[in-house]
Amino acid sequence: MAVLRVSACDPVADRRADYAEGLAARGEFDAAVEVMSGALELVPGWAAGWYRLGEYYEQAGKPSEALAAYDKVTALDPADRFGARLKRDLLRRVPVADSMPPAFVELLFDQYAPQFEASLVGKLDYRGPSLILAELERAGFTRARRALDLGCGTGLMGEVLRDRVDWLAGYDISAGMLAEAASKAIYDGLEKRDCARMEIGDERFDLIVAADVFAYIGALEQVVGWCAASLEAGGLLAFTVEAGDAPVTLQESRRFAHSRDYLEGLLRDAGFVGVRVTDCVVRQDRGADIASLCVTASAPLSEVRPRRMLEGEAEA
Repeated sequence: MAVLRVSACDPVADRRADYAEGLAARGEFDAAVEVMSGALELVPGWAAGWYRLGEYYEQAGKPSEALAAYDKVTALDPADRFGARLKRDLLRRVPVADSMPPAFVELLFDQYAPQFEASLVGKLDYRGPSLILAELERAGFTRARRALDLGCGTGLMGEVLRDRVDWLAGYDISAGMLAEAASKAIYDGLEKRDCARMEIGDERFDLIVAADVFAYIGALEQVVGWCAASLEAGGLLAFTVEAGDAPVTLQESRRFAHSRDYLEGLLRDAGFVGVRVTDCVVRQDRGADIASLCVTASAPLSEVRPRRMLEGEAEA
């Protein structure tokens, strides 16, 4: 996951930060720490600079100093646009975060949007949409009247679905991603929403998909409960996750992995039937396949939906 770059708005500090970046690129992390510390003496309130300093400390093998830098970031930026709390949890080896800060996800993808497809498809061999469609067809899917692409990004999933649905909506937390999706003119509606924190409305869908989205959410009780309550009777849910051994694991990439048992139990508790969890590879990272799971499930043929998960009564 790329580090977010936000200027210090001070030319001298920015030049020092650039120099520190060059030192780090050459593996001279102690020198990078020294130069970056000098930049922060000029702009002590620069949260992005403290975040970068924390990374240099980590790379220099100084976890205590890195933790102190990340503590400074969270104090300066309570919304945690840089994901410092996640880094802090990983350093402590006792992760407590069960979701990503919304501000972090939003800023990350706003900055990533222009080169998103070139990076994801061209460099990481991303294949989530085609895998989801294949599993949907295996589950009996032919066509949907109303479909929702959760975390639609630039519209890669929408492109695959467009000819198979009558009406297609896309939700995403990033305005930059939504702008890219809008330029393709494949969605009937696009909305800026945080998929991890939605409230049930009146809209209902025959199909809900989420391609490579839940890795940024962590604990899935609320979003799966929302999907259960927002699907028509017999409607289909399909999504991909990265595979893990524990129910929810925060990885070094600051993406979450989920276990097969967790997903199967969660979907059963939400009232889904016909749950199918298939091993797959959604993308690569540094040339290595990322073990993943593709999940499909059906809402029961009944208007009754278990909603206790949305009321905080479900067990993780």
